[in-house]
This record gives sequence, structure tokens and C-alpha cells, in this order.
Amino acid sequence: MFETIYSQLVLVAAVLVVAFAFVKGDETERMGGAAYAMVFLAATMIKGNATPNLPRWGVMALEIVLLVVFLGLAWHSRRAWPIWAASFQSLIVTSYALVAANLRPPVDAAATVINMSNYGILITLAVGTFWAWQERRIASMSAPGKL
Repeated sequence: MFETIYSQLVLVAAVLVVAFAFVKGDETERMGGAAYAMVFLAATMIKGNATPNLPRWGVMALEIVLLVVFLGLAWHSRRAWPIWAASFQSLIVTSYALVAANLRPPVDAAATVINMSNYGILITLAVGTFWAWQERRIASMSAPGKL
């Protein structure tokens, strides 16, 4: 699965973003990063050498669970990044639903939507973690008694 340098670089980027969320993020970012990492690993183990034109029900179920997690984070958080992550995740779920509904989207188009949406999720998680880190840092600097 990770035999090309491109796929290895994407894996490294995903690991770095999730690690950044765990180290510098608040609870929302940690939960989002953990959910993304768990679904990423589970989907990688399920995929194997599956045929791209056939529906992958297990992966689709995992992606729906991740969408529900992002929607829950968006509902209970004051931050904006879970809304963006849920939007990108809904594109992924829609792509799997098109394949499952046998509407026969071009394989390259579905793969492109899924890949670009995953990049969007990683970018929103990284930006959200950065802003949470900066907000916490500013709050600690302006705390009473600290000058």
C-alpha cells in the first residue's frame, strides 16, 4: 500500500499532523486527531488490494463514523476547524456513496476527491491545532500575576 514515495510522504505528513495535534492541541484537536488516525489505520488494514470499482462497505462505514465524530466535535466545540473537517469528510462519504449506488463515477475522479479531501482534513486539523496552541499561549501570558 505504501510502496511509492508519494504515499510514504502523505503518511509522514499525516503522522506529523496527528502528533502535532496530540502535543499542542486542546481536547477537541486531540479527539479529532485520534479519530482520524484510528480511521486511517483501520481503513488501511481493510483496503488491501480491493478493486476500486466495487463498493467497500467497511471503509464506507468507517468514513461515516469519522463524519459523525467531526459533526459531534463541531456541535460541542467553539472552534471552526471541525466544521471544515466535517465538510471535507462529507465529500469522502459522498464519493463512497456514489460508488455504492453504482452510479459509476470515474475511478480517478473518486480517488482525487477522496485524496484532496483527506489533505483538507489534515490542513484544517493542523491550522486548528495551531490556533488552539496560540490561544492557550496568549491566555497564559495575560494571566494575572504574570508579566
